[in-house]
Amino acid sequence: MIDVEKPVWLLDVDGVINTTRPGWGGSPQRSLVWSGADNTSYLMRWAPGLIDRIRALVLEDKVEIRWCTTWCLEADRLERLWSLPAFARTLDNDPMPRGPDCWPLKLAAAWSVLAEGRRLIWTDDEALPPPGSDRDELTVDGRALLIAPRSNRGLQPEDLDLIAKFAEGRRLPTRRVAGRHRGD
Repeated sequence: MIDVEKPVWLLDVDGVINTTRPGWGGSPQRSLVWSGADNTSYLMRWAPGLIDRIRALVLEDKVEIRWCTTWCLEADRLERLWSLPAFARTLDNDPMPRGPDCWPLKLAAAWSVLAEGRRLIWTDDEALPPPGSDRDELTVDGRALLIAPRSNRGLQPEDLDLIAKFAEGRRLPTRRVAGRHRGD
């Protein structure tokens, strides 16, 4: 049975969790992660506090996380790295489009969540729609929280505070969009 009260969080990786300067008051953790799709290893840098907050929201059953990232096909590697449970994947294209070619797929995933009658949290440093009809329709009646962190910093504690408030059902200002978005 689907919990319509619990929001779905579409979670990107690069620029959201994996960043060059994640902050959070401590040194970032680092690890190489192999990508079979790209036949190379990528350096991941993340704030342990961010992973702890994500894990807590899941364990407290506040959100349902779905990966919405070019890492979807290999997300199991990230789940092991960060000791996260397996999350659903929203993208299954093989090969996976990169950059702006992937944005329409991510937007379709957001529309799909709303079509389920669920509230939406979408965190992505690049793919969120610019000001205009798509953004307005996504956020109408406060049903979606869109957060576009700075790609070199990723999600910050105040972003997770907003996510927790939204997950609790607190009303945030209509059309609340945190961070910069393409076109801003």
